[in-house]
Amino acid sequence: AEDSVRDPAQPVALPRPATGKVAFEGVTFRYPARPEVSALDGVDLAVSPGETVALVGPSGAGKTTVIQLLQRFYDPDRGRVTIDGIDLRDMARADFRRAIALVPQDPVVFAASARENIRFGRPDATDAEVEAAARAAAAHDFLSALPEGYDSYVGERGVMLSGGQKQRIAIARAILRDAPILLLDEATSALDAESEVAVQKAVEAMAQGRTTLIVAHRLATVKKADRIVVFDQGRIVAQGTHDSLVAEGGLYARLARLQFTEGLSAP
Repeated sequence: AEDSVRDPAQPVALPRPATGKVAFEGVTFRYPARPEVSALDGVDLAVSPGETVALVGPSGAGKTTVIQLLQRFYDPDRGRVTIDGIDLRDMARADFRRAIALVPQDPVVFAASARENIRFGRPDATDAEVEAAARAAAAHDFLSALPEGYDSYVGERGVMLSGGQKQRIAIARAILRDAPILLLDEATSALDAESEVAVQKAVEAMAQGRTTLIVAHRLATVKKADRIVVFDQGRIVAQGTHDSLVAEGGLYARLARLQFTEGLSAP
């Protein structure tokens, strides 16, 4: 995918600090491997600086494609994607990606100490900054309880972390990165109740004051979002709050009934 994406000869610089305004303007996109299907079809979406938007919809509806195009892994076939009003194609990828922190669905934990894993978000961070990020991500308690605390070796051949713990390390990493735009592809795997609450708190801490786009699978996440955007077959079919969308009936109400009855996501 990245091979077809080129940096411009004379890139426009993203203002520092970026405000984190994100817009999709009439975006249509088909994955090269599946040209017969529109992954996104005429999508218009504007996210204000500091707003938290939850993207929901059935599998294959276009939610993850939004996250991928915002990092410019691909270019849209039609329309444009902008940060602070500048088309991503007009900027160097390294430049605008510095303004983005990503928490992927299945976070990578490197074979290194817990401290080094968090510091990967910003290599020049001090120990105090690493610890502050871990506290905000509700990771400090479990990290302190490890045999050698933050210096415990995690990942391959080290301490094996649970899914919820890995997510909190990834969130601490993103908090430390301190980027104006946050992308969170929420894990579909069910967490135990305690991890669920801890991860939810961590996500809220991270989203504070940042433009946040979450591919959401959990009711707690969508309820806390400023706005929910419902995707179906590459189009935005509804927007609103949890209560307004449930009252409307339609796809969201159906998804909420199916996916969220157990408080867990559908696979």
